Amino acid sequence: MRALAAALALALAAPLGAEVPPAWRPVDAETGQIADVAGLEQLAHDFPDSASVRLRLFNAQLEAGDGEAALASLRWLAERGHVFSAGAKAQIPQLIGAAHADAARALLILAPDIIAASTVHDEIPASAGLIESVFFRPDGVPGFATSVSRRSLFVRFSQGDWREIAVPRSWALSGVAATPDGESAWVASANIDGAPEDAARFTGLIELPGDIDNFIYRPAPGGVAVSDLAVGPDRVVYASDPIGGGVYRLRPNAAALEALVPPGTFRSPQGLAVSADGARLYVSDYRYGLAMVDLASGGVTRLASDVPAALDGIDGLWLYKGELIAVQNGTRPMRISAFRLSDDGARIVSHRILEQAHPDWTEPLGGSIADGALYYVATGQWDRYDKGALREGMAAIPTVIRRLPLAPR
Repeated sequence: MRALAAALALALAAPLGAEVPPAWRPVDAETGQIADVAGLEQLAHDFPDSASVRLRLFNAQLEAGDGEAALASLRWLAERGHVFSAGAKAQIPQLIGAAHADAARALLILAPDIIAASTVHDEIPASAGLIESVFFRPDGVPGFATSVSRRSLFVRFSQGDWREIAVPRSWALSGVAATPDGESAWVASANIDGAPEDAARFTGLIELPGDIDNFIYRPAPGGVAVSDLAVGPDRVVYASDPIGGGVYRLRPNAAALEALVPPGTFRSPQGLAVSADGARLYVSDYRYGLAMVDLASGGVTRLASDVPAALDGIDGLWLYKGELIAVQNGTRPMRISAFRLSDDGARIVSHRILEQAHPDWTEPLGGSIADGALYYVATGQWDRYDKGALREGMAAIPTVIRRLPLAPR
């Protein structure tokens, strides 16, 4: 009902003849349990730019023996550059049936195109543990790195070494964002890695003013785990809850965060980006695609694409000169994409791949845009850590920060 009401409000406000953005289907836990073809066809209709959903539909079509429908899904995936594993590529022609086997083989991409356009900018020592994100000031001078496992900040001034800064009572530190003037920055503190609960630890946003040791704590509502952050031109801070499925905001001078989008609306909201006019928030729902939140009404609609593009698997998200810059570590292959928005910001009209299947990546994670480039974590280590500690048999590695120019081709 809420999504329907939001769509109706948008329709009434839109000029005669204007195209209304499609409503966002609220996502609950049951969507992850859908396995039948009919249910997955409806899910693919509701989230038509999700490769994750299309893959689930493709597998269900194969199991149902519907080779023609499976071939259509395979064509959809190929148009969006999906690369199957070697084992899947061997099995698909057999599973799809003799009548469609040759057509299926022709659609299977043998290997991803490697696009390596970035350069190594810096390296954080292995002792810093699991680094989730980095923030660099507009002049490119290093600022902060957030450590999930150490529950602390790492700071580097000028050309000095990275220095650890303890953050009292913090949980895992993840997202980081700054006000437009760069005077203040915020980091998210929450139990996002499944560590044992500890009532003494703080969940919410921590402000880093000019005095790095004078932290300001702003709590999140109970049961909320904030992670990715974005700051609007009006200095409002937005935070996503990848576990509960809601989005929250902290108004200037407010004592605590408040709900903007109720929990359960998204399955796993992650990257956030605010439109230049401060009227709209773009949200990445990791397995389902991109949504838009009208910041005046709180209404949620889907960001549609005029071109074939996979809009799921997005971790980090930023808006830069009319393009949404997206770190897609949930696609195969992993990539960093730029999605060009329409003049009204309501649709994607083109896209380009900035970097893809980089041979030196482990997993690209968060970062920030400065000096016309994306600075991002290139050697994510989530596979090495569990509940804030190294997995058995694993060793920490240095975190490589890469610089990717964003100038249009």
